[in-house]
Parts: sequence; C-alpha cells; structure tokens
Amino acid sequence: MKISAIRATPVNIPLEAPYLWSYGSLAGFSKTIVEVETSDGIVGLGEGPSPANVQTITNVFAPRLIGRDPVDIAGAEELCLPSWRGIYTDVDFGLIRAFGAVEMALWDIRAKAWGRPLYDLFGGAHRKEIAFTDYFSFRELQNGKGGETTPEAVLDYCLGQREQFGTTMFEGKLSTADPEPGIRTVEILRDRLGATAVLRVDSNKAYSLTEARRIVRRLEPLNIRCWEDPVATFEDMAKLRQHTAIPFSVHTPNIRQALALGVPDAFCTDVNVHGGIGRALRFIGACEQLGLDFWCYSGDSGIASAVYLHLAAAHAHIREPSQSLFHMQPLDVIAEGPFRPRNNVLTVPEAPGIGVTLDHDKLAFCHRAFVENGPFNKFHDPDRPGRFRRLPLA
Repeated sequence: MKISAIRATPVNIPLEAPYLWSYGSLAGFSKTIVEVETSDGIVGLGEGPSPANVQTITNVFAPRLIGRDPVDIAGAEELCLPSWRGIYTDVDFGLIRAFGAVEMALWDIRAKAWGRPLYDLFGGAHRKEIAFTDYFSFRELQNGKGGETTPEAVLDYCLGQREQFGTTMFEGKLSTADPEPGIRTVEILRDRLGATAVLRVDSNKAYSLTEARRIVRRLEPLNIRCWEDPVATFEDMAKLRQHTAIPFSVHTPNIRQALALGVPDAFCTDVNVHGGIGRALRFIGACEQLGLDFWCYSGDSGIASAVYLHLAAAHAHIREPSQSLFHMQPLDVIAEGPFRPRNNVLTVPEAPGIGVTLDHDKLAFCHRAFVENGPFNKFHDPDRPGRFRRLPLA
C-alpha cells in the first residue's frame, strides 16, 4: 500500500451567530480538510487549523510523501519536518500544524487498514462516553440566532441548553474590557444552574495581572472549575496563583515552563499544535506524569473532533470534559455531523479509523463559502473595523 494522492481543501465552517471574545467578534472558523488516498483505495481524513496549510501540504508535503508507505508515520515526519523539540524561536509552527493535519490522515489510514477504531491503536477504550462542555458567550444577532447581549440573556441560553440537551457542564467567555458583565453572568449562572453544575471561564488573556487580581476576588466564591488564560504569561499566572485556588488552563503547550513555575494546572490544545496525534499522545503522557490535566480544543470540524473522542476514549488521564462549540455549529463537513452532545457526552465512533465519513456535498458547500467570502477574520473588532485590538483590555 502506497500513498497515491493528497488533497487539501480550504473551508469555512460558520457559527450560527458570532460570539464576542477578547480580540473582537468571531463568526466561524476557516480550516483545511485533508484527504490522503492510497493505492488500495483507502482514504484517510485529516484537518488543519488554517487555510494557510493548503499551500504547505500541496506544494511541500505531497511531493515528498506520494509513493511512500502511509503506515510509516515516523518516516513521513522525517521527510516533512526539521528536527524540533518543543517551543523555541527557530520552530516553524506553520509547518508543524500543517503536518499534524496529514499525520491525522495517516493514523486514519492505519486504523482503517486494520479494520479497527482509532482508539484501539492507542491501546483500547478506557471509556466510550466522552464528556464535553457547552459554550456560552455574549453573541451578536444573526439570522434569528444569538443576540445574547446581557447576563440575563446568556442565562436564558444556558437554561435552554440544559432543558433541550441536558447540559450541566458549561464554559464561556469572561473577556470584555469592562469585566463586570462577564462576572455578573457567571454569578447568575452559578445561582440558577446550582452548585453541582460545572462552570469554567475563558478570558483569552484579556486582563492585566492587576485587573485579574480584582476579578478573582469575585470569582473565588463561585466554585469555578477552571479559569483559562486569565493573563498573558505563565509568570503573571504564577503571581495570580498567590490570590486564588482556582485552577488555570492554557493553550500554550509549554510544559517545561509549567513545571518551573507551578502553573498552569491544565493544558487545552488541539492535535495540530503538537505536530500530530503521535506527539499529542506523548504530551498527554507527560502531563499525566506531572499531575497536569489535559483536555481538547473547540471550533473544529467533525474530523478533528472525532480524533478528540478517540483520544479521550483511550487515555484515562483525560479526566475533565473537553471544550465544545457543537451546539453553536449549524453545519459540518462530515455525514455524521455536526455532533450534538446530550447529557454532556458523545459516544466515541466505532467504525474503522476515526469513524466519520466525509460528505463531499458538504465539503463543496464549505469550500465555496471560503472561495466566495475569504477566510473568517477571528480578530475582527466590531467597534473599530480594520484595526486589531491590543491586550490587555483592562
């Protein structure tokens, strides 16, 4: 079996309504969908975090990989990536993330060739029901969806999610320039959802250490499960630790700095930031040895999300729910999607490979949306279009 073709397609995956975060307003996600085809007719699926991955995959990786054994993932990495060992200034993160998309597809091929679900290649399933949080934020109104501009409106949205889907695990934004509306939102959510509901907040590095110290005094009594990126650096986070026992999480996978400073308590990443599934598995294992929690990212198509399901199924150390925007995503590129958790969980796919099927009509629709509209601008500031926000906001 040899690699016979590699296709990389840029797509737009919209949200039902734009949500507000520290950098502005986010209406959806632009991704790269990867198909790696073999001489035996097996097609592996992967996903890259940026449409910029298309050129790298098509022009750099494909000529090096076509004709090679798709099971030889280590050999593929040696051909595509220069030697690297973590986070340094000489690392090309664009190459790493693009290879992660191809590597994901190679794992899918390997599992399909052996007729096994992906989690079996990781050692088998520790669990089959995988927990996710539901997301909340202030949102703009779009086509009758969203429009939650007050804490009370966000509360009504979350109560609706609990009523419709049985959600009792939530994560949401606390990242406005004036933190008071966000704090008030969390206060009334705790009051109405009850003491047993999981509440996590994400500030996307919106606040200075001084402001974060003020905010944490209000959050401390609310039994917050985790505060993600309250400040910009691990050093400031270590200083903030002196004022609270609330756990912190980050997206930056700098495990050495975490060990040196004692923060964060958890990492939330996608597979691509590590350069693929293999390196992500090793990172999770390192977190386990150090007593640091790990969960998975949100805002992906059903392809990457299915990989997260398999990781959480196989790795007992993923004890906390991963992030999810599933209920805010109206469409997907997979036939089985968008995923819709109920009672906080999804069942891991059992079909060979990552267990999902690419829907070529949906792929074409999302690709047309990218071609006609360009990529989503995740840094769009509705208050000052054309300018980028600078953090901290307060």
